[in-house]
Amino acid sequence: MPKFAANLTMLFTEYDFLDRFDRAAKVGFRGVEYLFPYAYKPEQLAEKLAANNLVQVLHNLPAGNWEGGERGIACLPDRVGEFREGVAKAIEYAKTLNCPQLNCLSGIAPGGADASKVRETFVGNIRYAGEELKKHGIKLLIEPVNTRDIPGFYLNRTMQALELIDEAGSDNIFVQYDVYHMQIMEGDLARTVETNLARIKHIQLADNPGRNEPGTGEINYPFLFGFFDRIGYDGWIGCEYKPRGKTEEGLGWFTEGGY
Repeated sequence: MPKFAANLTMLFTEYDFLDRFDRAAKVGFRGVEYLFPYAYKPEQLAEKLAANNLVQVLHNLPAGNWEGGERGIACLPDRVGEFREGVAKAIEYAKTLNCPQLNCLSGIAPGGADASKVRETFVGNIRYAGEELKKHGIKLLIEPVNTRDIPGFYLNRTMQALELIDEAGSDNIFVQYDVYHMQIMEGDLARTVETNLARIKHIQLADNPGRNEPGTGEINYPFLFGFFDRIGYDGWIGCEYKPRGKTEEGLGWFTEGGY
């Protein structure tokens, strides 16, 4: 049976961030993820995890000026030093939080930049990050994101991610497969996950259109959950969606499904 993690960046936003751990545990989630932990001391977050018997499933590497519109810096040729500093910072947090995997957002490809240089930068950065994380037993994930929500996002398809991982030549880099993003970009969800099951270490969900909770759009989530179970997917599924109302009001898919 799939195991689900609450994405605290998007769920329970009616509450202060540190209170969201309590809320997630109260409704039955066993794991949590969120974009970034860096606004808090890692010990604060570790305390909330322990108090609620929650697993820290995932967080991202530092991704540049998020408030300013940046969505990662891994593909930016002039930010390699900053990227490497971010890798070290993320590792320190992950070690304190016992977080087994970190996601690397590629960023928006810079306009007018040489495409081969952008690719070389991204491959070099994920190779570096993959090897640094491996020293600490932490997996590196890279995530294709749809270009409707984030125009110009460098990494946007499953096969592209796999090709870049192969080019990096590391055995410690895997795919974070977001069902919502990939429904928009390529569809064929079940077949893609089954074909690449060994290389997908984390799944995220939201329905489409709207990026709301399962059952509000076109994606057949009851089928997908059963399918993931049948093919032996044993990783986490992160609930990275925008509730239509208050979070608890939209959890019928989770509580009624017995997850």
